[in-house]
Amino acid sequence: MRIYSCHFCSAPVYPSKGITFVRNDAKEFRFCRSKCHKNFKMKRNPRKLKWTKAFRKAAGKEMVVDTTLTFSARRHIPTRYSRDLVAKTLNAMQRVEEIRRRRERVFYRNRMSGNKERQRAADRKLVEENQHLLPPSQRTIPSGLQKETVDTDGMEVDEEMLSEEEEEKVAVKVPRKKQRTEQRMDVD
Repeated sequence: MRIYSCHFCSAPVYPSKGITFVRNDAKEFRFCRSKCHKNFKMKRNPRKLKWTKAFRKAAGKEMVVDTTLTFSARRHIPTRYSRDLVAKTLNAMQRVEEIRRRRERVFYRNRMSGNKERQRAADRKLVEENQHLLPPSQRTIPSGLQKETVDTDGMEVDEEMLSEEEEEKVAVKVPRKKQRTEQRMDVD
């Protein structure tokens, strides 16, 4: 029994599973599921679909060049059966798989390094650009623009910021009261 790989997405196709398409020139195409078969019939390029192995390799998300990957290549040279040879081969296969997994982890770690810093920088930039959306107590003011004083509790408070907020509240409330009293006077 042989485990084939899907012609479209490179997933394993186990015996008695999947779909086999045989073209007129007798070339076999094996697919793991109908999704791959339909995409193949629609002549879609697997390198442009993010869920395929071909895309992941083309985009640099998976290892492409590595010596452990060559061990899975098919060899067409028949060899005489030997119990010792089979035992050595199985041990070698396990060792190669262990090495490949370790290298993939290192590759992934290297690929993801710096993501936290980049995301944190992007978040900081977003907060800087949208300060007006934050509540006044959580806004940060650049250090050179306004005076900062230390409150009795030890927390920093911006005097100018507080006075501006109070003025805005007063400015908003006063015209409304004046307008209401003026409307009442006009009615009388």
